[in-house]
Amino acid sequence: MKLIMSILLKSFSILMLVFSVVSCQKNANTKDNQARLQVRLTDSPDPNVKEVWVDIKEVRIKMSDTSEILVGGAHPGLYNLMELTNGKDTILADAEIPQGSISQIRLILGENNYIITKSGEKSMMTTPSAQQSGLKVLIKQDVTGGILYRLILDFDAGKSIVKAGNSGKYLLKPVLRIISFVPSGGNIKGVVVPDSVRTTVYAIQGTDTIASTFTDTANGQYLIRDIAGGIYSLSYVPNDTIHKDAQRNVTVTAGQTAIVDTVKLIKK
Repeated sequence: MKLIMSILLKSFSILMLVFSVVSCQKNANTKDNQARLQVRLTDSPDPNVKEVWVDIKEVRIKMSDTSEILVGGAHPGLYNLMELTNGKDTILADAEIPQGSISQIRLILGENNYIITKSGEKSMMTTPSAQQSGLKVLIKQDVTGGILYRLILDFDAGKSIVKAGNSGKYLLKPVLRIISFVPSGGNIKGVVVPDSVRTTVYAIQGTDTIASTFTDTANGQYLIRDIAGGIYSLSYVPNDTIHKDAQRNVTVTAGQTAIVDTVKLIKK
């Protein structure tokens, strides 16, 4: 009986190890197929009002080959557009999205939209069309897995607020445009062997360490994300006393992943 239990326990341990390795590889592959999107909001100033508050509920994107996607990592709430002028912005969403082509972005607004006039009066704004279908902006932008993209939207308050005749009421007819949609930086990707040795990887420019990461002991892979374009010296420091440090040089381009040749650690 003890022999049988021992065999069963060993078999279970092996199965768990295989499951763990497969899971790690699956997660890594999934990450490679995901881009990261940050949506930011800014505004052009309106000299005729003191405050402009918009009620943003959701951020959605439409991919060319899929249905509409609700962007996770969103920050719903009331935003005063007059605080987002002169180069200031605020983040609306920061999430992983599928790689592919984005054809459209849509902001879903709530009902609590209003302005504060120069005299301090509060006036609600109606947004019938925006509440039904949201604020749509065409993009037509390709996104690549593993890259962070920053999208900045300009919600033009000066053009979006319309006085409804002599009623004293205001309508919100949003004018939204894209200021920029750019990849923020590049990635560095590679493998260190033997993969059983956990190795620290440093990306260095001059005397400054810009970023660092560890290799995965399941496969020796490493990935440094979202660093500025330029030439970097890579320093590989094994976490043991048997192997020597190693060095490589790599050129990073914004919006791309630089693949480094496999680094083979040499024993001292």
